[in-house]
Amino acid sequence: MKTYIITILGFLFLVSCKGDKKEQENKVEGQKQENTIELSAQQIKNAGLVVGNPEERNVKGILQLQGTVTVPPKSVVNISIPLGGYIKKTDLMAGMHVRKGQLLAVVEDMQYIQLQQDYLTAKEKFQLSQSEFNRQKELNAKKASSDKLFEQTATEMQTQRIYMSSLAQKLALVGINVKSLTATNISKTVAILSPVNGLVSKINVNVGKYISPTDMMFELIEMTDIVLVMNAFEKDIHLLSVGQTVTAFTNANPSKKYSAKIAYINQSLNDDRAAEVICKVNKYDNALIPGLFINAEAEFDNQKAITVPEDAVVRWQGKFFVFSDLGNNKFKMIPVDSGTTSDGYKQIKSSTIDKTSKIVVKNAYTLLMTFMNSGE
Repeated sequence: MKTYIITILGFLFLVSCKGDKKEQENKVEGQKQENTIELSAQQIKNAGLVVGNPEERNVKGILQLQGTVTVPPKSVVNISIPLGGYIKKTDLMAGMHVRKGQLLAVVEDMQYIQLQQDYLTAKEKFQLSQSEFNRQKELNAKKASSDKLFEQTATEMQTQRIYMSSLAQKLALVGINVKSLTATNISKTVAILSPVNGLVSKINVNVGKYISPTDMMFELIEMTDIVLVMNAFEKDIHLLSVGQTVTAFTNANPSKKYSAKIAYINQSLNDDRAAEVICKVNKYDNALIPGLFINAEAEFDNQKAITVPEDAVVRWQGKFFVFSDLGNNKFKMIPVDSGTTSDGYKQIKSSTIDKTSKIVVKNAYTLLMTFMNSGE
């Protein structure tokens, strides 16, 4: 009988132990799911945990921007010839740099001969009409000529002046200077010169090709006028202002920095709820070519933000957390968005954390290690 009772008690003890072990496992599992951990007072003391409140501080931050290198419309120059003609010569290649006044191409056409001939003929007629006008003016002053004849010569002289001037303007369009034009230097060719210092970006001609007045021969880009067109999302626009300095860098060479200033901020948002921010580069670099993707950083300060000591923020599984003090020696991991760090304080964002919250502000990493080991 005694042996029977002992056997029953032993069985009940084993069942009780298994039940306690299962309950303890469930408790640990439940704590892990809730991201909470409970410590003893001695454990808290040994870990050196300190609980405090987040602080609202003025922080200096860095806003990340992305965009492209672009050329403003005023710096893209299309070269054409108003009167057309055949390409006789060109040595240009795409990517070449050209100087203002440099020869781009030589164009020839018979109409240039005719135009110069017409101008020189008109010039001679104007000079004759001018001489006749002066003669009639003297005669009219002496009453030796009628007023009608004098007026006719004045009209003729003015007509010849107009015709000569219009021909001079046509010649100027193709780069012929009428001041140096004489009967001995009439030419069937005209030189196309670069109006700017720039880069040849497009070539649409070859030797022998006929170019009409509406055809673009070359496209030149004034590279010194390049700008950075960055995109700022709606929520970040208030952090930017005209005149603000930004630091730009390319994906290929992030260590090389380019200083620029914000020149304009587009007040219209695109489909992505972003506004274009136009930045002018302080010093031109030929590595910044149009169409190149570029990054930029804009510093801002005097922004009120919730901050905590750096020691309060831990990183686990690629995310940032702080430990909230729930009371009764219980702590809960709260996910946060980590911002900039300044003077030992890190900016955080969370819908559940404000300056009245109680969190672990010192040795949070030790608490994280304890939390991770509690599930083993």
